[in-house]
Amino acid sequence: MTNQEMIFQYRDYLENQKRYSINTVIAYLDDVRTFERFLTTEKLGTLFQVSDRVARFYIAFLHNQYTPKSIRRKISSIKSMYEYFGREQLLTSNPFAGAPLPKDQRKLPKFIYESEITEFLNQIDKTTLTGKRDLAIFELLYGSGLRVGELVKVKMTDIDFVAKTILIHGKGSKDRYVPMHDTLVECLKDYLVIVRPVFRARTNKPDDHILFVNFKGNSLSDRGVRDILDRELTHQASSLQISPHTFRHSFATHLLDHGVDLRTVQEMLGHASLATTQIYTKVSKERLKLVYDRSHPRAKRKLQ
Repeated sequence: MTNQEMIFQYRDYLENQKRYSINTVIAYLDDVRTFERFLTTEKLGTLFQVSDRVARFYIAFLHNQYTPKSIRRKISSIKSMYEYFGREQLLTSNPFAGAPLPKDQRKLPKFIYESEITEFLNQIDKTTLTGKRDLAIFELLYGSGLRVGELVKVKMTDIDFVAKTILIHGKGSKDRYVPMHDTLVECLKDYLVIVRPVFRARTNKPDDHILFVNFKGNSLSDRGVRDILDRELTHQASSLQISPHTFRHSFATHLLDHGVDLRTVQEMLGHASLATTQIYTKVSKERLKLVYDRSHPRAKRKLQ
């Protein structure tokens, strides 16, 4: 089996059996192709001929090139491919089965304080069409804790203004409903009534009903949202070092600060594992200090 045949068959498996998103499939295949280039450069044969020794050699190569997080992902992608071919009985062993993985050095999520987000949102120019749209974007990112990739896929039909919820099509084809607060609802209505029709009138493309569109009336991309944020930060002469994902981190941290339980936050974020959500407890220092002061017997009263 040639490299191209293996990659093509693995792609079909990821897309049609695992039903991974396009971005996830691309990431997996990029990792496989990185390994393929390594084999070619080092003249170590094809993907079908890899031995345990070659696998160890590749892992050593990765340690000189990538961060522990990237190494874990790259090995996981390749390991998954060989596991698939093993189940299909096309290979008898997985050369990466016993591959040692570097410890995942997880960084604490970066968030900003409530006062900083409030100041940022208040300074957006709401008298312009783009300002109304941008405010709705950031209110939604912060108000419902969306990933930027989820935000740009929201359709108008996903919004229930009566129930004040939005249907989000999350990672791994997992849908969830997230709530909307009253301020967010008003911002979205303002955008939909005043802004979107004007922007849509500038294009001849059929309306796909995507919620957020750019100045020319076409669907916004992930990169487009990042550019909007960068422009707004520059306009405000803000010193904040944030990305669209910072609003999601802040959403989770602030909810925990105000006493929302971890399971509820997990559901709203769309995390498959509670362990992923638990990292936010490490940055919710204000919440932890409040619980301590209220609960510890010696903290309830001053020492005599």
